[in-house]
Amino acid sequence: MKKKLKLAVVALCCSTVALAQEVDTLMQAETIDESVFTFTEAQLGEDDDMSQNVTILNSNSNVYASQVNFLFSPVRFRFRAYNQKYNDIYINGAPMNDMETGQFRYSLVGGINNMTRNSDSSLPFEGNNFAMPGIGGGVNYDFRASHLAQGHKVTLTGANRNYLARTMYTYGSGLNKDGWAWAASICYRWANEGYVEGTFYNSLSYFFGVEKLAGDHAFSFSTWGNPTERASQGASTDESYWIANNYQYNPYWGYQDGHKRNSRVINDFAPSAIFTWDWSIDDRTKLTTTLHGRYSMYKSTKLNYNNADNPQPDYWKNLPSSYFDVWDETDLNNRTDQGLQDYWTAWAYQTGDKANRQINWDRLYAANRNANLQGADAMYYVQAKHNDNLNVTLASRLHKELAHNLWGNVGLMMSTNTGKHYQTMDDLLGAEMFHNINTYALGNYPEGSAAVQYDMNTAGADGKGKVIKEGDKFGYNYNLLSRKVVLWSNVAQNIGKIHYNVAGRIAYDGMQRDGKMRNGMFADYSYGKSETANFLSGGVKANGTMSLGGGHTVMVAAGYELRAPQITAAFVSPEMNNSYVDNLRNERVLSTEVEYQFQNAWVHANLNAYYNHFDHVTEWQNFYFDDINSFSYVSMTDMKKDYYGVELGIDFKISSSFNVKAIGTLCEGKNTNNAKVRYMNSTKATYTDDIVMNKNMHEASTPLTVGSLVLSYHANGWFIDLNGNYYDRIYLSYSPSYRYQGTLITMGAVNNDGSYNVPDQNKSNGGFMLDGSLGRSIRLHHGRSLSINFQVTNILNNQKLCTGGYEQSRSDYTVKSDGTMNNVRTYKFSLNPKKFYAFGTNGMLNLTYRF
Repeated sequence: MKKKLKLAVVALCCSTVALAQEVDTLMQAETIDESVFTFTEAQLGEDDDMSQNVTILNSNSNVYASQVNFLFSPVRFRFRAYNQKYNDIYINGAPMNDMETGQFRYSLVGGINNMTRNSDSSLPFEGNNFAMPGIGGGVNYDFRASHLAQGHKVTLTGANRNYLARTMYTYGSGLNKDGWAWAASICYRWANEGYVEGTFYNSLSYFFGVEKLAGDHAFSFSTWGNPTERASQGASTDESYWIANNYQYNPYWGYQDGHKRNSRVINDFAPSAIFTWDWSIDDRTKLTTTLHGRYSMYKSTKLNYNNADNPQPDYWKNLPSSYFDVWDETDLNNRTDQGLQDYWTAWAYQTGDKANRQINWDRLYAANRNANLQGADAMYYVQAKHNDNLNVTLASRLHKELAHNLWGNVGLMMSTNTGKHYQTMDDLLGAEMFHNINTYALGNYPEGSAAVQYDMNTAGADGKGKVIKEGDKFGYNYNLLSRKVVLWSNVAQNIGKIHYNVAGRIAYDGMQRDGKMRNGMFADYSYGKSETANFLSGGVKANGTMSLGGGHTVMVAAGYELRAPQITAAFVSPEMNNSYVDNLRNERVLSTEVEYQFQNAWVHANLNAYYNHFDHVTEWQNFYFDDINSFSYVSMTDMKKDYYGVELGIDFKISSSFNVKAIGTLCEGKNTNNAKVRYMNSTKATYTDDIVMNKNMHEASTPLTVGSLVLSYHANGWFIDLNGNYYDRIYLSYSPSYRYQGTLITMGAVNNDGSYNVPDQNKSNGGFMLDGSLGRSIRLHHGRSLSINFQVTNILNNQKLCTGGYEQSRSDYTVKSDGTMNNVRTYKFSLNPKKFYAFGTNGMLNLTYRF
């Protein structure tokens, strides 16, 4: 026994040394890539291009948590309104969350749904055998071939969602007499045009796993991937939806030679492989070591313009309300007879032909042909943002039963990530040339100046910048280098009617930028490697559960931890230079929770109350600021946030086949102070420090009030489920630029007592949605079965339910040269946020044959 324990410790240490050597090798490579984009599984588990996704969370002991991830997925509900980086995902004990954003990219397992059925879920304070869970909980998927379902499974799907058809085949051999197990899956999802006009979907997913049992050892290997090409939907304003008479109006596509072409096409492929060694040292001790590697390739295109009009069909200047103020009856300057006539002219044009509401690709090609004749750069082009990465992780965990009803774990995780972020010219749209210069800075710096060069190393002697052809890199090119080491442990014990669990961790994070272009505005600190930022963090959490008898149980839990900032928020303007955000430090998170549970033969109920306080939060944004015709890089620091609420879940067993469930939450997630802000615009090399008045701004694009009533009938192979869901308090992402103190002073939004009239955060419409499913499972001869399942979402076709969106970052007034307010604009940006709306009635039919 002692000899085996020594060998286990040596094995864990040796794996640590091996990864350390690999880290050194990888960090020297310059061709290793990473993606910072988050690809989501949102609309009932289907792929979507929005920035929010459903938190996968499940616990058999909690009615609310076991139901919420599926029921509320059409509105992209987030557990307790947390950012997805607080929900930890693992496969065979190895962390899967993106090291740059902290979020899990659901496209990594998209299409291999059958491989994710076997999992171990943990609520924020629940004990587990794979990690100290985050405040959003955690899930550990088991990809060992011997643990996957045995037999053949063929699934055919028809739908009217993001994809229209899916076919899937899955096979699991189980463990044979020689100790071998095999598993495989292949899936294809397709739509020539999805639910939203102008979108398409094309995805092939694969999985292969093998496992060998050799005495006390088991060795498993799995590889999977999901190469996907899909077109995106864009958010738009209510005015645009009204003009189109369609809540799924999509401004990202248009006609080219009579065919539909989308400007936002995403290509995503992240082939992954994982090797796991399980060693059963004795009946009470087990060592699990997992090595995971992933190479991600993410590319997203976007239509852009240069010295030309904005080609977006829903651009504000194209809309009727840009000519006549429809909001303020007292605004006589912007409510003229001529303005009203122009309003109806624009209305007639927009409603006269669908093509007038879409991108006119033929016009863009014609404009570029004219530019060619004049020897000018492309006026319109399609650029592609690339975020590629190579991630390698080693995770090792020793599980030990220390005594009767006392067990514990100790684990070590080590990860390295090299991300390559760059932009390429995807399509010049018939133009012959484009120069790699910062056209936003022209005016502040003379043409030919070093300051307007995106890359001084390739600018050329004439100072005009490198001539960019299709496929060439331009604008920016840099690597983000990340290292992470986590040592964690937990212990749990049952003492009579009391159960307790204590967990702790200590972590190291290192981060660095490596610039590949010498930006002219930051010639001395944009090319090459920055200094390394190092963070030491950690935390502890504990819970105690007591059975009070009669089916009553009470749990009390608390935790405190330090979390390193994400590398995506660490640099002020990573596309331009190596400067770190000022006052960059660990987040501080205090978390508490109380739960009451009652369970007997006919009812199971849970009531949870929680409170979490965040301090020293850092957030970063990059957006096109239309006021200055420039990109703006915004860092907000020293933010404080509170998250609190109550959750209720009740499951009534009316009979052996009929259940009624009621679940819901009333929660809050908001800022509790005004943050420090530093922003830089891409027009000049200066930073501006200010205060952003974002106190009481709420977490966005998730409902903070939710309720659901579920009727469920399961008997004799039939199952019928009907659920009515109500959603409310859905806020839109706020714009910091509206709320800078300097901006409010310019607007004259300062009271006599020195307080500020801060604009309210935009809030969307909530509403009711009715969903249902009907299915039958039929047993056939020789262990075969056939399952038929039909799901319908939004039966009542409520298309006015807004699922999220964002405020436009532009002011309602113009500014004089001295910085004071000038004219009030006709178009009111503050009253026209961009929104997404829930799909109308949509459904999915699944046929599954098992043999």
